Amino acid sequence: MGMDNKTLLAIVLSIAVIIGYQFLMAPQKPPEIQKKETTSQSKEEMAKPVLPPISIPETPAEGREIRVDNKLYSAVLSTQGATITHWEIKPYQDDKGKNVVLLNRPGVVPAMGPGSTTDFDLSRVTFRVSGGDLRLDDSNKSGSVVFEYNADGRSMRRTYTFYADTYKVDLTDEVTGFPDYWITLGSDFGIFDNDSKYAHVGPVLLQGTDLDELKPKKLQAPQTFKENLKWIAQEDKYFCAGLVPLTKVEEARAWTDKGSPIIAFKGQPSVNKFFFYAGPKEHDRLVKLDHGFEYIIDYGFFSIIARPLFWILKFFHSFLGNYGWAIILLTISVRIPFIPLVSRGQKSMKRLQELQPKMTEIREKYKKDPQKMQKEMTDLYKKHKVNPVGGCLPMVLQIPVFFALYKVLLISIELRGAPFLLWIVDLSAKDPYYILPVVMGITMVVQQKMTPSTMDPKQAKLMMLMPVVFTFMFLNFASGLVLYWLVNNLLSIGQQVVINRRLAKQQA
Repeated sequence: MGMDNKTLLAIVLSIAVIIGYQFLMAPQKPPEIQKKETTSQSKEEMAKPVLPPISIPETPAEGREIRVDNKLYSAVLSTQGATITHWEIKPYQDDKGKNVVLLNRPGVVPAMGPGSTTDFDLSRVTFRVSGGDLRLDDSNKSGSVVFEYNADGRSMRRTYTFYADTYKVDLTDEVTGFPDYWITLGSDFGIFDNDSKYAHVGPVLLQGTDLDELKPKKLQAPQTFKENLKWIAQEDKYFCAGLVPLTKVEEARAWTDKGSPIIAFKGQPSVNKFFFYAGPKEHDRLVKLDHGFEYIIDYGFFSIIARPLFWILKFFHSFLGNYGWAIILLTISVRIPFIPLVSRGQKSMKRLQELQPKMTEIREKYKKDPQKMQKEMTDLYKKHKVNPVGGCLPMVLQIPVFFALYKVLLISIELRGAPFLLWIVDLSAKDPYYILPVVMGITMVVQQKMTPSTMDPKQAKLMMLMPVVFTFMFLNFASGLVLYWLVNNLLSIGQQVVINRRLAKQQA
């Protein structure tokens, strides 16, 4: 096999392996909350650092409920712990047509942490409350609910301020009489789908510009973060809840509680101001929060390419009104800069195919003298002005663009529930009838048949397995991803037709 064939095969197989890995190896979800606590501890467990003695009740504690409602969400607060016990958002529904619920157990929990001389637990204290149910709209744009506790020299005053047109909530905790102060979102506030595939589920934090997605395996031992803390959050593929400090926080700490990952801030035993956001990972909304919270949308290694591609996709949607057509137009736009390079590569492959008999003759003649064979091959390439890797270079250069766009189409909530045509009613879901993946597989076969190759028959048969492998992998991929690949294949076929005709005219 010549150098060009080895390179091409390696690239195609690499793409298959990477996509297959993401398809088969979804990120590990947080383990289920254990119903029974372990009664004995190993020496290793006993040696772990002391953690905030926070307890997350498995069911909402009893207490007076305060309801908050606006056009975006409905929330329930409890005087037991001054916590939020329910949060559902209205613009997004589950597969049964019900509103997405991001919390139905206590979240935004105050707690005392390491250094406390008592096991006193604020999450189980009954607070006095000022203010009642809130219904926010254009005529009543904001409202506050204040919880207060004061006994035995300890006091806490918590103020929630809600708004009519945003998922953002302002939060102030005024704490006195405690040696320290911690606050956590709880174990699952912001997580709708624990089974999210191809995306991180669980705690995440931003330090400066470094996003750290914490997996349950990494939290077998507690982790502490102190430098340049921007925010903490719990997330799944499309939704999140994040806590952003507006006053100084000393550290963030992540650990597991009853098997579930937890992340918390340590603030000051005085006035602590935050805001939190609980809703969809809509890029434009997150940018408006103005604290780098949009970086919770993780486009991966090629984010420097992915973010501009996302902006272009949004721009096309703004006047097309359909994300399916926007994906098609984006695919064409991404393809245009590579047309000259791809054309040269395809022409190079065509010339190599024509030189195949001479290359075979040289290999047979000098098979016992590799150095002489290499020299004769190089002279042949120079004489006919052919680059042996010219057909592979365009593919190599397109790989970062492909994976960047792949990530954009995979995790963008803007595509969740977005219809295209006919039976494609959700571009973020798989094709229910598998029509797009099958058609995509057919175009791959056509493309391989049309593309010049210098492979021997055995290698060619191996490469013909690739459409079958890709088709099966793409059966459960989001329709938006399959649509991109299909359109890209059609463009490649069209370009190859033009090149083949031009070469035929030159030879005539």
